[in-house]
Amino acid sequence: MPGELAGRLEPIVAEAVTDAGFDLDALDVQQAGRRKLVKVVVDADDGVGLDEVAEVSRVVSAVLDEHEHVIAGAYTLEVTSPGVDRPLVKPRHWRRAKYRLVRVTTADGGELTGRVGYAGEDSARLLVSGEFRDVSYRDVTRAVIEIEFKQPPTEDLKRLEDDACGMIDAASTDPKEESK
Repeated sequence: MPGELAGRLEPIVAEAVTDAGFDLDALDVQQAGRRKLVKVVVDADDGVGLDEVAEVSRVVSAVLDEHEHVIAGAYTLEVTSPGVDRPLVKPRHWRRAKYRLVRVTTADGGELTGRVGYAGEDSARLLVSGEFRDVSYRDVTRAVIEIEFKQPPTEDLKRLEDDACGMIDAASTDPKEESK
């Protein structure tokens, strides 16, 4: 029943979230006693602040009230942004992780850690131990952002910026070689 209700609510909530300028990352409905708990996870390219979460909460609450016949009863609404432990599963997740350090497990069982650069629709470019590696999303079984407690190396950020469109040859370890 809650999964079915989430399916009916998703287009309604997604439209409200999109109109507010955000992406609906997840929608979940659970039974919590006599009430339903509606969990809405929103995201944006520049992240989501507390004031923005509050605004989205007001918008979604108003839309749910307008469609009370769909939810059929009392509910509690919880609006949040995705945590840092959210897996990178969509191209937009990878784009939003630009310059962040990620740990990737591949379908062949390999694991690599690198900093995200250019992220397209089918693959992302990572800077791994000073070398660029293109990683196809279809070859990734799991990818998560690594929490860092210090600033990333300036040299790595400069190389990723210079390679903004994935233009440096993946085999190149020295971006100066590209200008020769």
